[in-house]
Amino acid sequence: MSSTTTMPTSEPSKPSRKTYKGSERATWCAGCGDYSVLAALDRALIAYGRPEEEITIVSGIGCSSRFPFFMNTYGFHSVHGRALAVATGLKLARPEITVIATGGDGDALAIGGNHFFHAMRRNVDLTYILMDNQIYGMTKGQAAPTSELGMKTKSTPYGTFEPPVDPVWAALTMGATFIAQTASHDPNHMAEMFLRGLEHRGMSFINCLSPCVTFNAGMDREYFKAHSRPVPEDHDPTDYDAALRLVREAQREHYFPLGIIHVRHEPTLADRVGEIREKLHTAAQQKNEIEEIVKEFV
Repeated sequence: MSSTTTMPTSEPSKPSRKTYKGSERATWCAGCGDYSVLAALDRALIAYGRPEEEITIVSGIGCSSRFPFFMNTYGFHSVHGRALAVATGLKLARPEITVIATGGDGDALAIGGNHFFHAMRRNVDLTYILMDNQIYGMTKGQAAPTSELGMKTKSTPYGTFEPPVDPVWAALTMGATFIAQTASHDPNHMAEMFLRGLEHRGMSFINCLSPCVTFNAGMDREYFKAHSRPVPEDHDPTDYDAALRLVREAQREHYFPLGIIHVRHEPTLADRVGEIREKLHTAAQQKNEIEEIVKEFV
């Protein structure tokens, strides 16, 4: 089964905008991969076709978490590592809204690691776009959870001594129901992955290889191109065991698989909460009926 699809050419059901980007100029460093992420999400939203007032982008803290300021949608710039907690609450309160969370690898996997774990396992119906540059950029170049073992940074001048977190492996083993990886050097592929994530009902996690050329110049556009491979055409993303094998192989051979890693369909967090509400409603009705029967004999 092929792991990618062609971007749709048909017009969306609702009149589309020419852009979802706002009037504020993006203020990332020259060469930052996040510019490509911004452009690709804009393209995906145009194809997705929902009006801007039905979309909310939630972010944490960091370079990539400036995202809501550059989009003409509703936005929520939350605190460090808490984007997924805020996005979960919003989706439960307003299930009809399309919720997108954005952040960097430090925001997601260090201070936000606990929320990352629970959002994945709960299968919250939202799309999480992680911009992975393997460094802390906003605070000027410290080692991040995704930094390679032995990497020298301002906070690790003799090299990192902790093994890195693989965001794709983390999302896969924690329970996300749509997992893809893409890179800023291929904006068409990135827009396609974003659209597929938006269309999926459940937790959609998309890891974007987005270089920070200011503080991690060794992992630039050319590095990610040289160390990436497309997901094999015969990979079946609905096969969870195959997805595990694919990611483990990529870890052993030190490359980034680009494409849809895994997809499955399960009840969302809102579905399960709805089931509890139904049980409570039924129990309340039964209690009232029992009380009425008791009154007949008292």
